[in-house]
Amino acid sequence: MRKYNLLLLAMITCMLPSCKQETPQTDEPQGKAKIGPKEMQLQSDIMTPEVLWSMGRIGEYDVSPDCTKIVYNVTYYSIEENRSSSTLYIMNIDGSDNKVLSTANVSEYSPQWRPDGKKIGFLCAESGSMQLWEINPDGTERRQVSNIDGDGITGFSYSPDMSQIIFTKEVKLKETVADLYPDLPLSSGRVNNDLMYRHWDQWVDTYGHIFVASYNDGTMGQSFDAMEGEQWESPLRPFGGMEQIKWLDKGQSFVYCCRKKIGKDYALSTNSDIYKYTIATKECVNLTEGMMGYDLNPVISPDGKYMAWESMERDGYEADKQRLFVMNLETGEKKDYSTAFDQNSTGFSWADDGKTLYFISGIKATEQIYALNMEDGTLRKLTDGVHNYISVVNAGGALIAGRQSMSRPTELFSVDSNSGEAVQITTINDNIFSQLETGKVEERWVKTTDGKDMLVWVIYPPHFDAAKQYPALLYCEGGPQSTVSQFWSYRWNFQMMAANGYIVVAPNRRGLPSFGQEWNEAISGDYGGQCMKDYLSAIDELSKEPYIDENRLGAVGASFGGFSVYWLAGHHQGRFKALIAHDGMFNLDAQYLETEEMWFVNWDLGGPFWDKGNATAQKSYANSPHLFVDKWTAPILVIHGGNDYRICFTQGMQAYNAAVLRGIDAEFLYFPDENHWVLKPQNGILWQRRFYHWLDKYLK
Repeated sequence: MRKYNLLLLAMITCMLPSCKQETPQTDEPQGKAKIGPKEMQLQSDIMTPEVLWSMGRIGEYDVSPDCTKIVYNVTYYSIEENRSSSTLYIMNIDGSDNKVLSTANVSEYSPQWRPDGKKIGFLCAESGSMQLWEINPDGTERRQVSNIDGDGITGFSYSPDMSQIIFTKEVKLKETVADLYPDLPLSSGRVNNDLMYRHWDQWVDTYGHIFVASYNDGTMGQSFDAMEGEQWESPLRPFGGMEQIKWLDKGQSFVYCCRKKIGKDYALSTNSDIYKYTIATKECVNLTEGMMGYDLNPVISPDGKYMAWESMERDGYEADKQRLFVMNLETGEKKDYSTAFDQNSTGFSWADDGKTLYFISGIKATEQIYALNMEDGTLRKLTDGVHNYISVVNAGGALIAGRQSMSRPTELFSVDSNSGEAVQITTINDNIFSQLETGKVEERWVKTTDGKDMLVWVIYPPHFDAAKQYPALLYCEGGPQSTVSQFWSYRWNFQMMAANGYIVVAPNRRGLPSFGQEWNEAISGDYGGQCMKDYLSAIDELSKEPYIDENRLGAVGASFGGFSVYWLAGHHQGRFKALIAHDGMFNLDAQYLETEEMWFVNWDLGGPFWDKGNATAQKSYANSPHLFVDKWTAPILVIHGGNDYRICFTQGMQAYNAAVLRGIDAEFLYFPDENHWVLKPQNGILWQRRFYHWLDKYLK
């Protein structure tokens, strides 16, 4: 069965250009109890940041080989202790007999059924580093399996015959200053000679490699590095996991995803490929040779004859259409089943007979389950509704799927593979939501300045009264090509915004998926163009409603949404009375040279600012928000993380300094230990408090 990381998928919001999984934390501090669910007795039916952070978050899940049980993990947070814990649960396939699997006083991650169904493997740092452990499905005989040196392992997978285990770990291949100069062991200097010396929120000192170890019923033997000496990684950083590595040929070989480039070449390209590695001969063959974009996340058919994977066509374009490719592994023949399908295809899962391939695709700002008939090539949408399915796995005829919406966080559902009818089988946060009043989420369609129809989500405050007037927030999405879909976020949470008495206007402006590739691609090289007009069309149209006070409007956003706020600050003609920009691009000239993945700025901005003959690039830099600071009038809150290497904190610092020097009311909220997100509980609470303090100050 395929294992899914819902915590990774649930955090898809406000990213540039992608999403990031929460890395398993080392472990509970010595003597500290594991954090679990609390019996919440709310004092009000209105959501607060503290209530939001008390919710359990479903992470990875796996279905047993006989399709009778599901193992999954849930992460809970303590605001007081500023940390989290993860607990393993097990239940019947229909959700009954749901109980804690392991009562150990430590966090446990990445549960995976052994192919014989007799054991469940998982990751745990109880021994001091992250290692593979196993436990019986009844919770007995919990024991450590691996003892890998260093920081331990980052992922694992049993071979089908259980004679081997693949695991991944970080490998040091670069010389440090201490290596070069042993007499300077306390020096903090770093010597860099090429690009990609840092990525996302980490300096690139190590590379994730794939190791193969012998295994015999709970005992791991000798291992070897299948990528020995190679200065590239698998899975791909910063977001890849074991979904990028799959066994083949009953354990004689495996396939894995890798971008085999170094330094500047790595920084300029998205061309990853899928490789087949034969264990006996150590031969490695590129299965996707000549396919120039991202090729990721292979899944192997039950009979081992076919491999399906997600493929992008163009090198350097991370938001290209995610095509549905299938390869005959015996003949090497490849076929794109999505040529006439103007949508993305992700998260594949084979039916038991190999005749159907299930997957997720976005349609009109929702994510639904689809089915590909392998015999005739037809595609069928299985599900409907105002929600996002964020994963799907076949489970012997039924489908087990993660689902969320703007009104509820992720829960697991059983979905009928014929009718698409869904039944909820986990109730992680039902106790909390039984005490909460959530705001209505409404679908609106607004005409754009070029006559197109744009979907806009409108989220109303709890206990909404149409006879009253409310302040409203224009939500600017990040990505930039990330749908304003039915996602649930623990920071940019629409129900939280509404609970604070704001009507939220969330447009699916130009440059977002799920409305066809033409709509999605309309943003590249046009950051200050139609997408900005779309924002204003949305807020102008909704401001006509009698229950929205057009004199109390704000604009908020992160990443590209932060860029949007900075740009709107110089072009809104007095519409907005308060602005909030988080981790946004302010000075595009500086952004080009500060970011780490150069393919992104080359594609989206058109190239470097010094290329004066490049009309697209010059148009992009002419729309840099820093060039319009002289027109800023609205108070602005700037938020940025010090470990954000995608958009450096200097971008936020520049924007804040410019506002202060212009005499505009401003505040700079800086998190030295956060990246492009805010992941620590107390930082998250502070974020929420300053966010609404700022809005309330100017809009209420």
